Amino acid sequence: MKCKRVTIFFFLVLLSFFNLLFAQNVSSIKGIVKDTAGNAIADVQVVVLEEPKLQTITNSKGEYFLQVPSNKKITIVFYNISYKKIQRIVYLKENETQTMNVELQFSNIITDVNVVYQTQPTEMQSISPQLFFKLPSATGNIEDIIKTQMGVTSNNELSSAYSVRGGNYDENLTYINDIEIYRPFLVRSGMQEGLSLPNPEMVQSMQFSAGGFEAKYGDKLSSVLDIQYRRPTKFKGTASAGLLVNNLHLEGITKNHLLGWSFGARYKSNQYLLKTLDTKGDYRPTFWDAQLFLNFNFSPKFSAEILSIYSDNLFLVIPATRETDFGTVNNALRLTVYFDGQSKMQYRTLVNAASLTFKPSDRLKIKWINSHYFTNENELYTVQGQYLIDQLEADPASENFAQVAFNRGVGTYIENGRNKLKAQVTSSEIKASYQYNSKIQILNGIRFQYEQIDDKLNEWRYNDSAGYSLPYNPNDIQLNDVYKTKNSLSSFRFMHYHQMNWENTSDENKWYVTFGIRGNYWTVNQQYVFSPRTTIAYKPDLYSPWLIKFSSGFYYQPPFYRELRDIQGNLHLNLKAQQSIHLVLSADKDLKLWNRPFKLSMAAYYKRLNQLIPYEIDNVRIRYFANNNATGYAAGADFRITGEFVKGLESWLSVGLLRTMEKSPDYVHYIYYNKDGQQIIPGYTFDQVKTDSVKIDPGYIPRPTDKLLTFNLFFQDYLPKLPNFKMNMNLIFGTGLPFGPPNHQRWEQTQRMPFYRRVDIGFAYQFIKPEREKKSKNIFNHIENAWLFIEVFNLLQVNNTVSYTWLKDVTGRSYAVPNYLTNRQLNLRLYFQF
Repeated sequence: MKCKRVTIFFFLVLLSFFNLLFAQNVSSIKGIVKDTAGNAIADVQVVVLEEPKLQTITNSKGEYFLQVPSNKKITIVFYNISYKKIQRIVYLKENETQTMNVELQFSNIITDVNVVYQTQPTEMQSISPQLFFKLPSATGNIEDIIKTQMGVTSNNELSSAYSVRGGNYDENLTYINDIEIYRPFLVRSGMQEGLSLPNPEMVQSMQFSAGGFEAKYGDKLSSVLDIQYRRPTKFKGTASAGLLVNNLHLEGITKNHLLGWSFGARYKSNQYLLKTLDTKGDYRPTFWDAQLFLNFNFSPKFSAEILSIYSDNLFLVIPATRETDFGTVNNALRLTVYFDGQSKMQYRTLVNAASLTFKPSDRLKIKWINSHYFTNENELYTVQGQYLIDQLEADPASENFAQVAFNRGVGTYIENGRNKLKAQVTSSEIKASYQYNSKIQILNGIRFQYEQIDDKLNEWRYNDSAGYSLPYNPNDIQLNDVYKTKNSLSSFRFMHYHQMNWENTSDENKWYVTFGIRGNYWTVNQQYVFSPRTTIAYKPDLYSPWLIKFSSGFYYQPPFYRELRDIQGNLHLNLKAQQSIHLVLSADKDLKLWNRPFKLSMAAYYKRLNQLIPYEIDNVRIRYFANNNATGYAAGADFRITGEFVKGLESWLSVGLLRTMEKSPDYVHYIYYNKDGQQIIPGYTFDQVKTDSVKIDPGYIPRPTDKLLTFNLFFQDYLPKLPNFKMNMNLIFGTGLPFGPPNHQRWEQTQRMPFYRRVDIGFAYQFIKPEREKKSKNIFNHIENAWLFIEVFNLLQVNNTVSYTWLKDVTGRSYAVPNYLTNRQLNLRLYFQF
């Protein structure tokens, strides 16, 4: 009997132990997150501060549900990059559920907060617009913050263009308030671009995807940038003045909250920066724009928006001289050019859009968007350059070391162009989102678009060496690269998408599935393309710091006008859509290092490319060969760690590996030999009479955007005893891009530019703070924040190469003279918020 009692007692103790071990000692909180205007806020991170692995995000209705520990005091943090973070302290008993509805106030204040990271179940990544104002930027364009993201590369600090995982600049989607915007068509140099369309001061949120994005986004091969402008909740503004960019922004809302308005104006002149280039002269760049954003809140069910943008980018230069040293230590050369003439490039853009939003219920939202995009672009230039190519003394022991030893050749070239282009894109789109239940959301959209392009191309080049016209002809003077065409093209496009977002949460794990299809029809080539896309995200358990995602889909890019026009200016209207099949495996992990939050992101990708349209890049000018004869691939991996390397300040380090190649039957060519068996190379081989040939099939060759390694570091720091003094540094390293002679033979464009290396550093002093003591009747009381920035561009004074100028002597020998980017330069700017 005693033994039996002991057994029963042991069983009860063991049962109690297992009950304690496996008890659901958790409670939960739920609620809705809204802004000050009563609108639900999606993608707000709700996290337990003491245990950051306990977190969730709000859905499109602002709803959230989070399991939290019981019988202990915890801090709940509500965070979104566009709103002021708030905290709530709670104490819940076991199995208790508490409803907690919160209201977030929008914030555009440049301040420092504890970093909390959002992890999204799609390939879209949220980017804080406030970080842009801390980034040392030579352009003043918000795309500079995109250049620091995973999978993004750029080798031109003067341009807003960027390449994503092997794609070119035309393969990136950009939206402002659901309206697709475009880059200039004719721009050929970064210094000519001026201001891009998004105004950083008006931005509320930014989301970016480097591949594997959803079906609701459009038809491009590489990436999508989704920008939403801020809906004002009170009167406030910003103003900045500097040596490069000046800005004024005001916003407000009427007392009855019926009308919210936001106005922004910018002026930029990079004349100060261009003085560091090798080409000296009279630079007269004038870039400005004005934007107006209105939002009407008629009722909780009806609202409307109006967006108007006008941009005028004028670049005028009267070049005088140029002196560039190039070559190697043992074969150093110097190019000296004396110029006559001038260049005038002007790009005017007008965007008008209006949208109406109807919410018949909490579950259904319908948005009707109408937009008109117009651009008028002109390139007018006639420039004569008289040049000397000199050999420099390479003997360090000589007293004339690095001085001109003898002349290698003289010549003259004339470049002339009168190019004009007008383009307009008019579209009407209806988008609908329906929250079927707590797990399923359904998205649908349909869009009609009309395009009208009028293009006049008229340009030529003349080369002369030692008094002889090149190519030499004793009877005629021959011009080079003569292009003279006049084209007009009108067309219609029809697009639609259908997408479902599904979320399943259990006690063990979380699953997120996004699946959608997209269709696109264009009347010019009469091609309809069908694009299925999906993303599957998995969280191993509710408290796991890992989120694993796999994305795949077919991504088509129907040709736009640029792809249709070949190098000679002729249109190829039967061109088909390019195709890219994406396979992306990525993972995010929340970390704790030095008792501070960090986030590790990793991605591996492979893109199969079909029906490619080959192209070549000169600076930022893309010229297409207007055929679908190429196939290729892009493969690589990206790594990024983000966190508080310095407490309270966000910094990050990114590393990218990439290989992108292509092949085409057009790349098969012949090499010719003379009777002595020497390969015939113009300018080098004396006997150029062909007697034999060899057929060469190069197979896969690097694409123009092939960059093996990219490294980026953005780092913030401050003086511990003087926290108002801060430092922001942006470091970029990238291996060289392919290049070759300007003979439009893609298989010869496999040489490599030097590495791109650049460090920009900024020092900031906050001399007016929001929490200061305000004196009565002081005009500065209206200023909430004020900063002084001192920035040093290209701190290490590295001569980065963006392209090459090719010159020939009378024998036909070619010289590739590097065109260097800007040198070290100082910038000052004042920034006020009120």
